[in-house]
Amino acid sequence: MPTSTPPPSSPSRPTERDRQARLATFAVFFVQGLTFATLLTQVAALQRKHGLSDGELTILLLIVPVIAGAGSVLAGALAARSGSRWILRVFQPLTCAAVVLAGLAPTVPLFVAALVLFGVGLGGVDAGMNMQGVAVERRYGRAVLTGFHALWSAAAVVGALWASAAADHLDLAVTFAIVMAPAAVAAVVAAHWLCLPEEEHVAQEAAPAKVRFPWKPIIPLCLAMAFLYVGDASISNFGSVFMDKIMHASASVVPLALGAYQATTFLVRVGGDLAVRKYGPAMIVRIGGAVATAGFVAIVAAPTQPLAIAGFALTGIGLSVVAPQSFSAAGRLDPAGTGVAIARVNMFNYVGFIVGAALVGGIAEAADYRVAFAAPLVLAALIILLARGFQPRTPPPAVS
Repeated sequence: MPTSTPPPSSPSRPTERDRQARLATFAVFFVQGLTFATLLTQVAALQRKHGLSDGELTILLLIVPVIAGAGSVLAGALAARSGSRWILRVFQPLTCAAVVLAGLAPTVPLFVAALVLFGVGLGGVDAGMNMQGVAVERRYGRAVLTGFHALWSAAAVVGALWASAAADHLDLAVTFAIVMAPAAVAAVVAAHWLCLPEEEHVAQEAAPAKVRFPWKPIIPLCLAMAFLYVGDASISNFGSVFMDKIMHASASVVPLALGAYQATTFLVRVGGDLAVRKYGPAMIVRIGGAVATAGFVAIVAAPTQPLAIAGFALTGIGLSVVAPQSFSAAGRLDPAGTGVAIARVNMFNYVGFIVGAALVGGIAEAADYRVAFAAPLVLAALIILLARGFQPRTPPPAVS
């Protein structure tokens, strides 16, 4: 079990305890990325299994972000008092189990129940792991959060490749269980070394017991997060369906849309912290919005399967930088480490997912998926205008 230590006296020289917490946070992000991709790469297969129409699929996909948004808000309230470590200890194994249950579900009602459980876990883990990431970044005294998101993306690539390899050989429940069982064990082990509440939070005199964090400075971050996740939801929820119905790809090729998206997301995030330190977060987010817009143009216009996959890859390059910089900027605006700003920004993750699922699914039901992917194209372009809100600034005074 880790022991509490004060924040390092020199930001450039992390302690051994800081390194332990960083490695544990890497593990948590990896498990979450693997969990997410393992389920989302099989949306088309789950649709076929339960005989769902595009409209019915859209409604079911809305369940996850709605429940996850509530889970994120709850996690923020609990973590402000007790820290995020225990949330991850409970919710992450629960999320892994929910994925397996989704594969086992023989009927639509049981499938819905599994999705509800998955949503609760997803929201709690997303908020908690980013709170841990910001706590580690604060203790290191330099940008390190993008590296955590890079490993999330690497794990998502692993999940997509596994889905592709297992598509023609194993049923869904077995495919899910093979990766989720060891992932749950890894989550339980890693939780022992995460930041304790006293390491995550600043001393009580710097953080009043009751804090009302102002919304105004985080609105650009919230909007950028929502627009990012409209695009991310369109790819995560409907990328495999797009490849199946529009590009007529085989079962082994269908998961490669999400795989390409997550692969380029990972590659960009590997060097993301260095780029942020050199050029600043605002410039990096501005460039990302422009590249993501070009990626969606490529998806909408793609005449062949390889070009469609290339469009998904280009979109991953652009969107990859927005989420970690949103959380990092929120952390800078909350120097007391309460987690309130991070939980609020994370809530717009699910707002984006809800809008993305409803918007893309609804347009696809009325027209087709090629037309539907034009919607996130427009919102990705708006991220360019929001980028200046990521410029570091003096934290706002908390109102007690």
